[in-house]
Amino acid sequence: MTRHLLRMAVTAAATLILIAGLGPSAVFADAPDPVLGPAWPQDMTLEFRWASGGVPPAAIRTAMLEGAADATASRASRAPSFAFDAAAANDAAYGLAMPCASNAIACAYRAVPTGFDVWLRENGHKYDWGTLRWCEVTGFAAGCFSAETLMLDELGHVDGLAHHVNLPDESDYTDSVVQAGSHAKPQAGWNASAFGVCDTATLQTMYDVPSWSTPYSSCLDIPATLTLSMTPAGAASGTVTLGAAFRATDGGRLNGNPLSGRRVVLQLRTGLDWTDAGVMAGAPTAGNYTLSVLVRPGTDYRAVYRATASEGLRSTASAVITSGGTCTGVCPLGPTPARPAVTLGRGR
Repeated sequence: MTRHLLRMAVTAAATLILIAGLGPSAVFADAPDPVLGPAWPQDMTLEFRWASGGVPPAAIRTAMLEGAADATASRASRAPSFAFDAAAANDAAYGLAMPCASNAIACAYRAVPTGFDVWLRENGHKYDWGTLRWCEVTGFAAGCFSAETLMLDELGHVDGLAHHVNLPDESDYTDSVVQAGSHAKPQAGWNASAFGVCDTATLQTMYDVPSWSTPYSSCLDIPATLTLSMTPAGAASGTVTLGAAFRATDGGRLNGNPLSGRRVVLQLRTGLDWTDAGVMAGAPTAGNYTLSVLVRPGTDYRAVYRATASEGLRSTASAVITSGGTCTGVCPLGPTPARPAVTLGRGR
């Protein structure tokens, strides 16, 4: 218990999060979660044990372990994974005297790189708004809270996520599990078992993605660049290979990442219009794409990526490259197409 009392101080390196204790931050709604504090090392495993004197009943133990597994499985990033280990130094507590706000049903503490703790109130705890009921214990059809979801929420704080800022009507509530106020059954999101898109958005910008083909959360808005080249350069006829390099250009740790596994299209210009010449295949080098074509003198080419609603990457197009003639490298765009084939923007 002494350890817990010492951990009540809030400093720049150690933060105590109250499930209903933080007001909204100055960020736009329907955006990635605010960042709570510094990141842990990438890909580390954070282990926890049951606190002495605060071991949850069997149903809550199962729910909390499932919440930890949910955090690991749905992070879509190189954020920490979570695992139970009876010899761990970090505590997960149930029903102890908690350093949480008086109206909080759960809270967490983090001090990177020292450790973390998580607390859940006991079933039946009395508040001015009523009595806390955990769904896993009571089996209620309404009015109870999911301990699994609350564990996932608190581990989001441990990762470094502050409370999501919702739209005024909370229509985006399910975009995030890490909320200032939890929903009771059967309200939307009461039983979330995976991080929401705006949770994973922040985790990705804090920790990076696990592979170059991992989709970026649709809660992000990441600009990117395409660079096109021709081999042999400036060829006027015959078969040439067009190569495109696709890179992210913003987004915290995402900046500069090669972007593999996306649909990159090669276009050629016909008059003022652009026409798709084919889909470029992924090359062995991450973020590179190629397509071989039969060229004629003076043909303009560009590579394009069209944004999709399922990923937070903006549409983008490369500079124009021209076969043969007077231009043998990267050339200006030239006349603006009368009916552009690519609209640059979010695409959501």
